[in-house]
Amino acid sequence: MKQAKLAEPEKVVFEEVPIPEPTEEQVLIKVKRIGVCGSDIHAYYGKHPYISCPIVQGHEFSGEVAAVGSHVEGVSPGDKVTAMPQLVCGECYPCTHGNYHICNDLKVIGCQADGAAREFIPVPGELIVKLPKEMSFDYGAMVEPVAVGVHAASRLGDVTGKNLLVLGAGPIGNLTAQAAKGMGARSVLITDVSGYRLDVATACGIDHVVDVSRENLDERLGSAFGPDGADAILECVGIEQTMADAIRLARKGSDIVVVGVFADKPRLDVGLVQDKELRLIGTLMYQDKDYAKAIELIESDRIRLDPLISKHFKFEDYPQAYKFIEQNGDRTMKVLIDL
Repeated sequence: MKQAKLAEPEKVVFEEVPIPEPTEEQVLIKVKRIGVCGSDIHAYYGKHPYISCPIVQGHEFSGEVAAVGSHVEGVSPGDKVTAMPQLVCGECYPCTHGNYHICNDLKVIGCQADGAAREFIPVPGELIVKLPKEMSFDYGAMVEPVAVGVHAASRLGDVTGKNLLVLGAGPIGNLTAQAAKGMGARSVLITDVSGYRLDVATACGIDHVVDVSRENLDERLGSAFGPDGADAILECVGIEQTMADAIRLARKGSDIVVVGVFADKPRLDVGLVQDKELRLIGTLMYQDKDYAKAIELIESDRIRLDPLISKHFKFEDYPQAYKFIEQNGDRTMKVLIDL
């Protein structure tokens, strides 16, 4: 089979390797679709703090079951599936207290373990997530980032009836905003500096969009939510400026969820966090319940995915996908690789 390996930054090497044999505990998936994530881009340019070369990338994917290990139940050849990419120890404090997604020894398929950028991938049976038969492989590959948004919004508890500010309208910001809406938020305001991304947000049904390079966010926040502002803020960019904006704009006693991945360590006004008695809440990945909710939201059309799909590339054009994203960064949302 063919696989694409990131041998070193900016160098993808195609290899012919044997088709893996699944163990008794594994399911072999014939990969059909791979989503390119922001973390993949960071790794491609050698700028991801937790991903090292060489690595077979691909943690957002969907496909068909090709073979099933003898100890795996509930899955059959031909089933349409995706998979949670977390490899966990099952023994540390987080794992034994229901928080396996933040395992002390967490490894992620496609990041610290070889991923789906190949024709077949073996995955532990407990990570397999069956997809509805009518769901497209495109949508199946996007369940993972939707689950990121679901988990981020759920870190606020019940969002029903809340007014939320989402900073950043990239794929994760967009899907976090959509997930919050789908989970009952009253109204969501999303920001960005890209008119294209804000247009996509509008097409996805987000209530208010603000181009912070041209508009006054303080004024728009007031006009959207009134003098009390947002009930909570989700930072989905991962830079110092937006984190500072979140702290500045947060209502006293409210919550800020840190969703964005920070390439550089930000300086924070911790004194203001203290003075306003804010709660800074981290969010990492997802649990199986978030995958289930993501599929439910997609199936019920409470999350719109078509506006996010920017372009498809053939598997043999994998490097061109990275170049396309580099050249069209502010006009690109989700790029998919077809096998």
